[in-house]
Amino acid sequence: MNFLGILVSYVYIAFIIVFAKIFEKKGKEISRKFIHIMLGNWWFIAMFFFTNVWFAIFVPATFVIINYLSYKKDIIKVMERDVQDGLGTVYYALSLLILAVVSFGVYKQPSLGLIPNLIMAYGDGLAAVFGKLIKSKRYKLGDTKKSFAGSLAMFVITLLLVGAYLIYYHPGFWQTTHWPIVAVLLAFAITALEATSGKGTDNITVPLGSLIMLLLVG
Repeated sequence: MNFLGILVSYVYIAFIIVFAKIFEKKGKEISRKFIHIMLGNWWFIAMFFFTNVWFAIFVPATFVIINYLSYKKDIIKVMERDVQDGLGTVYYALSLLILAVVSFGVYKQPSLGLIPNLIMAYGDGLAAVFGKLIKSKRYKLGDTKKSFAGSLAMFVITLLLVGAYLIYYHPGFWQTTHWPIVAVLLAFAITALEATSGKGTDNITVPLGSLIMLLLVG
């Protein structure tokens, strides 16, 4: 199963990259966000196939190298910006690697990394999409510029995913009166992380920050 998981992983990633070519006709950023979002689903493959941490980290570890080479040499063109602005693609693979080490190795609970990964993939990815589609005021925090529409999308998606985490890992927690407050505060903190992380660093601060916060909940 572990070796098959590696094969399925590479086939899935290759399919995403090839399929992204269709979206490239609508703009480079659309194709990049398609890859960003769809790669988040790789975690489902990892949970199904991998029973050993070394196999689980193999795929993201290789893409830390591949993505860095692509960043330097523009190898996977559909994934790279015309004007490079940080090591976002490398951070993405690195965060998956760290999540795999923690989930499959340290805690031996593969589902642990699912929600932080989906927050990075869908929350951060769709925030950029909605930020482009919906006209709204922009604001600046440090060196980063964000739109209110994008941040709202990030908050709502994160809130839903955090709520799912609390229900799954703390079945009785959602019945308490304070769980909505906890969920909202976590979603707000993670959204703030995304808003203040520039040059692609949100691809590592958001998932790892989310993981730490969720673990602190208990």
